[in-house]
Amino acid sequence: MLTNRLAKTALALRPAAQVAAAIALSVVFCATARASNVAAESCVGSARSFNCVDSWTTPGDPFVRIVPDALSEAERAELAERDHRWLARCRPLVERDRYGVARYHYAAPGCEFGIGSD
Repeated sequence: MLTNRLAKTALALRPAAQVAAAIALSVVFCATARASNVAAESCVGSARSFNCVDSWTTPGDPFVRIVPDALSEAERAELAERDHRWLARCRPLVERDRYGVARYHYAAPGCEFGIGSD
């Protein structure tokens, strides 16, 4: 009986410990982040586990992708012709293996890597 009571008490205190950990991480995180930095905090948890992650970086993040400008009609025609040449050479075919997984098969070597469009 004593073991069950201790386990119930530990489970009852777990949410409080999770909140305390999140607050402690927030305080440390806010103290170390400067005004010129970009910061993000994420916490997830359940009855059995709890995890927080803090990350910060400087502006000009290298993971920001720049979207290219719209293509002109000439560029679109060139890309369509290149795709047509690749399809004519590689002739992709989707077949299911014995486990039901769709697999691509190609008529020419290198097509699985996009090679062969020239």
